[in-house]
Amino acid sequence: MQKTVLITGATSGIGEAAAKIFAKNGCKLILTGRREDRLMDFSNRLVSEFGIEVLPLVFDVRNLESVQNAVDRLPENWKTIDVLLNNAGLAVGLNPIQNGAIDDWERMIDTNIKGLLYVTRCFAPLMIARNSGHIINIGSIAGKEVYANGNVYCATKHAVDALTKAMRIDMVKHGIKVTQIAPGAVETEFSIVRFKGDKGAADNVYKGFTPLTANDIADVIYYVTSLPAHVCINDLVITPTAQASATNFYKV
Repeated sequence: MQKTVLITGATSGIGEAAAKIFAKNGCKLILTGRREDRLMDFSNRLVSEFGIEVLPLVFDVRNLESVQNAVDRLPENWKTIDVLLNNAGLAVGLNPIQNGAIDDWERMIDTNIKGLLYVTRCFAPLMIARNSGHIINIGSIAGKEVYANGNVYCATKHAVDALTKAMRIDMVKHGIKVTQIAPGAVETEFSIVRFKGDKGAADNVYKGFTPLTANDIADVIYYVTSLPAHVCINDLVITPTAQASATNFYKV
């Protein structure tokens, strides 16, 4: 049976890689993002390369009205959503709490927590109506531990960890799977955003060891959605071999 997969933050990093692996396996895709040109170009390339159907939806997960409007405008044949991948998220800044930039805090809280909640609140009822579906939240090792200057980012990912557990409890009676995938160091745009465009500082994060790639995480995302109906992976922490904790690396 062909699955319909909704992916937030689909224009880069893990979201983009996940879209490609689901497309390769013949799924219909609903892709969301803020950057319209990039989203449309990526959607068209997937259609051309894999011959699948793609519905691009341009909205910001931080805006509840936009998310709700996207649900309200869904064509009837796109409402059977089998997988919701809550991927949109970011880290901004590395300041100690007393020097934190309020705008950075707002961006992380609004995207990582409220955005995930808005999307789930608006789309999960479509799954509940069918007593079927799979919600996957992209967390982080930062949701399992805290580290110096990670304060608010770590707090938002701890919230994702707690929300995933709560969703699992709320959804179990509806037959809906809920999974958290919590990566360690993944080389994507993540560090460029965290360092606000300083590519040198971002590149330095991954020197001396082999980090995970977006494709590594996408492979795992696809794997957890391909298991038998009676099997649910609740929580997965994934790190490079050279990473033992949020801050413990073996670098050469």
